[in-house]
Amino acid sequence: MGSINPSAYLVESLAEIKRVNTRDGYGKGLVKAGEKNPNVVVLCADLTESTRSQWFKDKFPQRFVQIGVAEQNLAAVASGMAAVGKIPFISSYAAFSPGRNNEQIRTTISYNNWESKKGKEINVKIGGAHAGISVGPDGATHQQLEDVGLMRLQPGMTVLVPCDDMECEKATIAAAEYPGPVYIRFGRASYPSFTTERTPFKIGRLDEFRSGKDCTIIANGPLVYEALMAAEKLKKEIDCQVLNCHTVKPLDGETLLKAVQKTKCVVTAEEHQWQGGLAGAVAEFLGENFPVPIKRVGVKDRFGESGEPAELMKAFGLTADDIVKAVRAAVRMKRK
Repeated sequence: MGSINPSAYLVESLAEIKRVNTRDGYGKGLVKAGEKNPNVVVLCADLTESTRSQWFKDKFPQRFVQIGVAEQNLAAVASGMAAVGKIPFISSYAAFSPGRNNEQIRTTISYNNWESKKGKEINVKIGGAHAGISVGPDGATHQQLEDVGLMRLQPGMTVLVPCDDMECEKATIAAAEYPGPVYIRFGRASYPSFTTERTPFKIGRLDEFRSGKDCTIIANGPLVYEALMAAEKLKKEIDCQVLNCHTVKPLDGETLLKAVQKTKCVVTAEEHQWQGGLAGAVAEFLGENFPVPIKRVGVKDRFGESGEPAELMKAFGLTADDIVKAVRAAVRMKRK
């Protein structure tokens, strides 16, 4: 586990924060990955500007393919390109990829990767943009809340949920170098940008953004910032540890176990259905290895609705105040 001193590796003031589109990090990461490796190619399903794939297209037009509104074909073409040594990044709204083309991802990417020999992985990287309820006015059909669950169930699939634009850029670059298929989830709205170039990032590792002894809050995506704010609100009452779980699969079980053996209770926080995603992964692991009280902050088995991002985050119980309530409940359960 990387224990991070906020004064050294996060922005100076978490209270005075700028907000940046997480998808901007994906676009910057694509360009940098393309500069490092000529085998990196990008495919998109008619959402080039929205997913920030446009930035790669502008820099490397000969390595960009516009598939059009055909998400199933997007996955199949990428698998074929990966089979001959390319590293394709496929980009669309998460509601469409992996929402619409889950079967093609499963069969042409994940299954082919599973059957391939080591060193000949199907290196397709899937960018799921506009995920979560913070898509806002686009409404329930475009607010993908099940994608992490879909992807983590596929054998051999790595699942990344970066917490801000800077981490999304790092995740994209790292995914290009990581063997096998990778899913990267990011949003449309402007989220707090609080990590820096110096903040460590490594696929498969949990990072401690705040130490604490009374309760472990494990979060990803925009709820990492909310978790830090919750811990600050509780500091005179409950000493909270905050873990950034940008890699849902493979889950860093060793670090999680060490953390929870100290705090004896857990709160998970994610902009996703509260079953199947981060909460599911954490509960499954701890249920088998070290059962403790767990409270979940997430979307409670329902679809989204239209509204402004901040308005929806509050309505769906995904704010720092909601995490505070969950922490208090988890600690009460521990003390019984």
